[in-house]
Amino acid sequence: MSQDLTSDTPSAPEGDHHVATKNEKMVIAASSLGTVFEWYDFYLYGLLATTISAQFFAGVNDTTAFIFALAAFAAGFAVRPFGALVFGRIGDLVGRKNTFLVTMGIMGGSTFAVGLLPNFATAGVLAPILLVTLRVLQGLALGGQYGGAATYVAEHAPNHKRGLYTSWIQTTATLGLFASLLVVIGTRSWLGEAAFASWGWRVPFLASVLLLGVSLWVRLQLNESPVYARMKATGNVSKAPLTEAFLRWGNLRIVLIALFGAVVGQAVVWYTGQFYALFFLEKTLKVDGMTANVLIAIALALGTPFFVFFGWLSDRIGRKPIILAGCLLASITYFPLFHALTQAANPALAEAQAKAPVTVYADPATCSVQFDPIGKNKFDRTGCDVAKSTLAKAGVPYASQPNGNGEVSIGTQKVEVGELSGYSKRLGAALTEAGYPAKAEDARINKPLVVAILFALVLLVTMVYGPIAGMLVELFPSRIRYTSMSLPYHLGNGWFGGFLPATAFAMVAATGDIYYGLWYPVVAAACTFILGLLLLPETFRKKIED
Repeated sequence: MSQDLTSDTPSAPEGDHHVATKNEKMVIAASSLGTVFEWYDFYLYGLLATTISAQFFAGVNDTTAFIFALAAFAAGFAVRPFGALVFGRIGDLVGRKNTFLVTMGIMGGSTFAVGLLPNFATAGVLAPILLVTLRVLQGLALGGQYGGAATYVAEHAPNHKRGLYTSWIQTTATLGLFASLLVVIGTRSWLGEAAFASWGWRVPFLASVLLLGVSLWVRLQLNESPVYARMKATGNVSKAPLTEAFLRWGNLRIVLIALFGAVVGQAVVWYTGQFYALFFLEKTLKVDGMTANVLIAIALALGTPFFVFFGWLSDRIGRKPIILAGCLLASITYFPLFHALTQAANPALAEAQAKAPVTVYADPATCSVQFDPIGKNKFDRTGCDVAKSTLAKAGVPYASQPNGNGEVSIGTQKVEVGELSGYSKRLGAALTEAGYPAKAEDARINKPLVVAILFALVLLVTMVYGPIAGMLVELFPSRIRYTSMSLPYHLGNGWFGGFLPATAFAMVAATGDIYYGLWYPVVAAACTFILGLLLLPETFRKKIED
């Protein structure tokens, strides 16, 4: 039987219950702690995308395998809106607490099962099918979790501190990512890279069963929120939350404004600053995976307090100006920040790009897109295909010119196609001679500067993400709040944000420009800034009892 953590909380009159007691603060802390563990489960996969691409997507070229791994990661995001509909409806019909427990069990069980899966070498195509199935279950569970946690915390918070209180929920995604980083780093250090790549990657997934036990115990201590309890007692609970939320224009209009005027920008800034930056370091700049994880972990540790700061600030100056300022700054600074990241993390690559830029000369009709969805294209039929395949595999950025048969200029040197069978080898030797590195040299990485750049990216994340939960809760009436706020949040974060790494890397592979994928978040954040400025209402002084 669960302990009643709010049993000594006096019953407050309608509209005045948001005077937080000590026990209500304990409930908020417990709710946030449980959410940290759920995010830990979800983001383990993203951190291990490189390893998982080798384990579950063998048989295709490296670029395609990694994009497949990112696509499987994104599959969990694709179903989040459906989880929001299913569990949001349950949360508005039967309450917040029980919905927590169901989503927690699904999330934790699915994560544990990933650690038991056979790999491609053992089970063939069945392995990635099972992996994607478990990712889908995780996405459904997470789709129902966030809206409930944010709603639950907001409905316990004082009216004048709702941004501050809900910002603790906003820290949980980063804290969960940080926790998973620490576990991955610790396991890698303990086992060594060879053992980790072979079987040690399973340990962080299997260890999640311990976190599942703690999380379930924490959630069992919670009582229902006072707002929902009062609605249930007065018979004001919605009997058709989906209909009220999405088939009535007054509420649907707010859902759409919340999605495109706030959440889409927040989502792309979040995933660019915390995931795309990590993948960019590893796959594009060829920084060792362990080093990249440590640098990201330091930046997250430095940046996490700012979620709470911007939540607190939003209680004073409003949610809207902070969120939109973050979107605007992201759209302006992403290109210079990622250029600076290249200079700091792989100066040899930056120097080679400056001294010996690479251009492929070929008729576009003879060039394939450097993404192989079925793993059968060897990219060896034309000079263009061989050249672009070699450059993509080496992580070398290049420009394209339409006249030629696939010749490549590297600075002042020009490599002719000649015999196709030996072209890739000759091109690789020319790249090495021009100073293009096979990987980032650890001794030359300017680690303080890398951390500073990553911190700047995380700081933008905290601006858009810290106040967003408070705003979403305040936009919708309590009887359909769980359902209404969950859908735009998970459409934005699940689809626009979750697909960002895979889409951005596919854009890079298709063009040869290592920065081209940044157009995705830059354009999305700029659009959100414009739409939010015109349409998004301010909510920070609104009462949420209605």
